[in-house]
Amino acid sequence: MKNNISKQFQKAADKIRSFPKDTRIRVISHYDTDGITAAAIICKALLNAGYDFHVTLMRNPFDKGLERVSKEENKVIIFSDMGSGQIETIEKMKSEIIIIDHHQFIKEKTRDNVLQINANLCGINGNYEACGASLSYSFAKALDKKNIELAPLAITGMIGDKQYIGGIRGYNKNIVDEAKENNLVSENIKIKLYGNTLFDALYYSIDPYYSKISGNKEGILKIFEKLKLKEDIKIDELDLEQKKKLQSILLLTLIKKGCEKNILDTIIRPRYKSKIFDCELERLSDLIDSCGKGKARGVALSILLGDKESFEEGKKIEKNFKDEVLDELLRLEKDGFKDKKSYRYFYTKDSSLGGVIGGIANNYLIDKEKPLISIVRKNDEIHVSCRGNQYLVKKGLDLGDAMKKASIKLNGHGGGHAIAAGATIDSKNEDEFLKIIDDILSKQMGI
Repeated sequence: MKNNISKQFQKAADKIRSFPKDTRIRVISHYDTDGITAAAIICKALLNAGYDFHVTLMRNPFDKGLERVSKEENKVIIFSDMGSGQIETIEKMKSEIIIIDHHQFIKEKTRDNVLQINANLCGINGNYEACGASLSYSFAKALDKKNIELAPLAITGMIGDKQYIGGIRGYNKNIVDEAKENNLVSENIKIKLYGNTLFDALYYSIDPYYSKISGNKEGILKIFEKLKLKEDIKIDELDLEQKKKLQSILLLTLIKKGCEKNILDTIIRPRYKSKIFDCELERLSDLIDSCGKGKARGVALSILLGDKESFEEGKKIEKNFKDEVLDELLRLEKDGFKDKKSYRYFYTKDSSLGGVIGGIANNYLIDKEKPLISIVRKNDEIHVSCRGNQYLVKKGLDLGDAMKKASIKLNGHGGGHAIAAGATIDSKNEDEFLKIIDDILSKQMGI
């Protein structure tokens, strides 16, 4: 029987209200855009309700992070954008717990002290129709209807979780429609370009990644010469005809690279702007993701909580992060990827970069026939991040299930979505892990 998600959120709100206002609420969330915006929504809602909070943004919500939390004395903990995949560890905690998640769940029924609100248990597809931020927004509204003002943060999380691919739909669409109806966001159909100059916008474009243009000064100057543009021209100085020609060049670049239609359809699409941040929410999403994965999670959260100085600091962090991403993408475009029967893989130096690079490469550098796995060797562990596509999911691909099964066999941890997942295992089991994954994915896709 499917859970009624509205009743679940009301139950969660009642649980929070049952604690006196001097209770400090513990908030644990993920460190990407979706997780950070989910945390920001919850923190703002708690502040509006008169509660203090202590928030942690985790990169790897497995043994070490949760072990630290379990040693704390917390009356109540809210897990957002995570929790369902770590339920067995969380259930051992003595606190009252609320889980707000959209990833694959391990089990439906939990102990009495744990309220698990998972989109997939409520008839909502957690891969495409709801993310951590959109679910956290609904929890915030259950606490107080005035928290509707947090809708732009929910949309920022959707964008960060790439749930616009194939069009914003289902649970997410209801939130976007609500935000538009209440004039909380404005919508404009356009191509993604932002930066101090057009040159900067093209050079630092990593998603979309334009082969021979992104990170390539000579490639950009050839375009400028063709369009008779000055090197320092600003984006808003382009006339309509110049914009049309530029869009045609960029789209043709992606088509020549074999980019899939569902990705091409995202290049020129609705973009949303909020008065709160005075910028496009996709621009905000990229900034938050860069800070979160660029080891500046506190800066990312501060930006979302309204600190203007943090916004400026975040832009510097974003530039450095994008430089690192571009270096890796240019290297992979030159050297290529390693091949297994059912997947491709590559090694990178930083686990925070692995998922980002894998997602971009999967959409803009390789064909659709195999998922892509990134591997980072760190101390005595390997950190794995993998990305698929909707075509492969229709063929039976379930990366979350594959990561979970393979890691359990090797005493590691793993899980996620059908289209994107991750795992952490002991480095001595690397070769065996790669073989097990190959076997599982081959069976899933009937190879």
